[in-house]
Amino acid sequence: MKLVFDIEPVEQARPRATRMGRGIRLYDPKKVSVYKKQLAMMCKFQYKEQPLSGQLIVSLKFYRHIQKSLSKKERKLRLSGAHRPIVKPDTDNYIKSTLDGLNGLLWEDDAHIVKLVAEKYYSEHPRIEIEVRDLNE
Repeated sequence: MKLVFDIEPVEQARPRATRMGRGIRLYDPKKVSVYKKQLAMMCKFQYKEQPLSGQLIVSLKFYRHIQKSLSKKERKLRLSGAHRPIVKPDTDNYIKSTLDGLNGLLWEDDAHIVKLVAEKYYSEHPRIEIEVRDLNE
């Protein structure tokens, strides 16, 4: 199964903390929280089945925007995929926020993912492409 989410990928940031009486409450920063909610809404619109379970293989492609202050030559190299993002945010932070945002919707829990491939690209059309399949298929 393939899904495309037309949303700029957002990296998982360190959780924020606040005191509540004697305890501490941890929460996502606003940017991450909004991203996960938007991703969940997009998923509900595209995927109406029960969350997947079993041994899952997931492929993620993160397409981020291209900076405006580039030469035409560099812009072309980035759009062709010859030059890929090697700057922050890290791929693993994109993965964490995206997998968490789809928990309970696309899959029961991201613990079901036994194989994961993730890639970063530049694009004029930021998005996330996800392909999911069962290990036994």
